[in-house]
Amino acid sequence: MSSITVRPAGVPGRYGSYGGRYVPESLIPACEAVAEAFSQAWADPGFRGSLAALLSAHVGRPTPLTPAVRLSTELGVTVLLKREDLTHTGSHKINNVLGQALLARRMGRTRLIAETGAGMHGVATATAGALLGLPVKVFMGERDVERQAHNVFRMRLLGAEVVPVTTGSRTLKDATSEAMRHWVTDVDEAYYCVGSVIGPHPYPMMVREFQRVIGDEARRQCAAELPAATPDYVVACVGGGSNAAGTFAGFVETSAKLVGVEAEGGSGATNGEIGVLHGFQSLFLQDEHGQIKEAHSIAAGLDYPGVGPEHAYLRDLGRARYVTASDGEAIAAAVRLARSEGVLPAIESAHALAWVVRAAGTPELPRGSTVLVTLSGRGDKDITTLIAEAELA
Repeated sequence: MSSITVRPAGVPGRYGSYGGRYVPESLIPACEAVAEAFSQAWADPGFRGSLAALLSAHVGRPTPLTPAVRLSTELGVTVLLKREDLTHTGSHKINNVLGQALLARRMGRTRLIAETGAGMHGVATATAGALLGLPVKVFMGERDVERQAHNVFRMRLLGAEVVPVTTGSRTLKDATSEAMRHWVTDVDEAYYCVGSVIGPHPYPMMVREFQRVIGDEARRQCAAELPAATPDYVVACVGGGSNAAGTFAGFVETSAKLVGVEAEGGSGATNGEIGVLHGFQSLFLQDEHGQIKEAHSIAAGLDYPGVGPEHAYLRDLGRARYVTASDGEAIAAAVRLARSEGVLPAIESAHALAWVVRAAGTPELPRGSTVLVTLSGRGDKDITTLIAEAELA
């Protein structure tokens, strides 16, 4: 596999024609300050060491690589699970949030702002705020507040203020819009802790770098576990795409085939067109007039109408393939993993599993293949949805 350059040299914040910084003039200095602070921090062994220490002592890294023995036998492919569901707070979000919270403190910011869909980014931000003594305000779509009440309580228990967003579809897109509006009014004191590889530069690149711990760990673990050292396929769910971007970062220059699995109703990489939203250019679901369409998914974390710019670029390069899974397939995959391996994944993560189940034994995923699947989170938060949707024998 030839080397893949995912950020062309000399074009900061650009992935081919994607990315950039499309924000009001008042936010340009704030974005530039974050970019400069991150560049300095990431080159500072002290900052990197502090983050690594927190990820070890507070988060529980490295997370295990778990062979899914029974499921592998059933499907005829070897399935390995990268267990981000076993992190403190229960998802990959904490990797990125701790990095950004440390950066905010380094910049002298006194509070954190965040958006959240499934609630896991909000919980992670509330956790980091409590750990570092930073007040937290989380914007969350009113619809997601209702279906993720468990995580709303967790955020409030950790001391965060949760602000329901009642505009638009009342989901992640609108929560992100409201968080950015609030940031405009408070750029000198507040730090906007973006939850995915979206937003204006430097956020897509910065969040990917904080999340690449997933892929770097998994690559080392696969090298120790597999005779061929590298899996044939690397699979992760994609909403904005941070867990997938972090996972892919560890394998983009290997021979592994990269597969991102989107929600059928939130398939920006699969069915989107070039547009601009939330400060960056990428692929978004749009109507015939170029207006952003609402996304729909049973998984609140995948309920986003677009995809991070690096994913759009990898798709165009042909380096990563993007497919979809339906709500029903994801629910069935969550139940199947619970019963075959004793692991209940988040419904977001179950989309990645759903593609593996569907494709196993076909030309898309031939028998005998080795597949790494990132479990981005655990399914505790989805119990209410599973009670309503899962068909149990």
